[in-house]
Amino acid sequence: MAAPRLRPGMGRLIEMPAALGRLSRAYSKSHAFREVLQLPKMELTKLVCFIGRSNVGKSSLIKALFSLAPEVEVRVSKTPGHTKKMNFFKVGKYFTLVDMPGYGYRAPEDFVDMVETYLKERKNLLRTFLLVDSVAGIQKADNIAIEMCEEFALPYVMVLTKIDKSSTGHLLKQVLEIQKFVATKTQGCFPQLFPVSAVTYSGIHLLRCFIATITGNLKTN
Repeated sequence: MAAPRLRPGMGRLIEMPAALGRLSRAYSKSHAFREVLQLPKMELTKLVCFIGRSNVGKSSLIKALFSLAPEVEVRVSKTPGHTKKMNFFKVGKYFTLVDMPGYGYRAPEDFVDMVETYLKERKNLLRTFLLVDSVAGIQKADNIAIEMCEEFALPYVMVLTKIDKSSTGHLLKQVLEIQKFVATKTQGCFPQLFPVSAVTYSGIHLLRCFIATITGNLKTN
């Protein structure tokens, strides 16, 4: 079987050997919602979006994903609801990762309008990554986000965060319960879960590879 082929420039993002290419300069921007819909189309191509409850570990996960690109600044706060604007992490010409403000505790007042409008109007949004706390499991606020993805027929993926804080037994129970939920209660959710830890980096490489694959930067044939 042929090994996956990485597009030039994606090596450092998904932790492949440097010989496979150099990452085009990645950088980040923050925009208030009212500014987003006015951005040039060239800045909105090939998008992946991260959403999740406040304090689910979204910023920490994004920082771990970009750990091989130190020029990308990802601010992490101990205060839930730290992200108030939409943050854009552009990886060269390849794709842009959109970090949505957390929902639930201390969410921005215009959160619902922001997310619904953005997700409905972005036809170039390849995948939405819904982050779920592996310790707490799917919460009421998560169900609302899931219903929104289903209503808009958005392809999405569930990422289980903070697995370093779960015991093996508890994590296994959560994985089985959420897998059953995905199989029986959803239509647009990717069947595979991605358990990750931004502390131990467990699962980070696989998630990087998945993002590279769906954005067309990792060829598997």
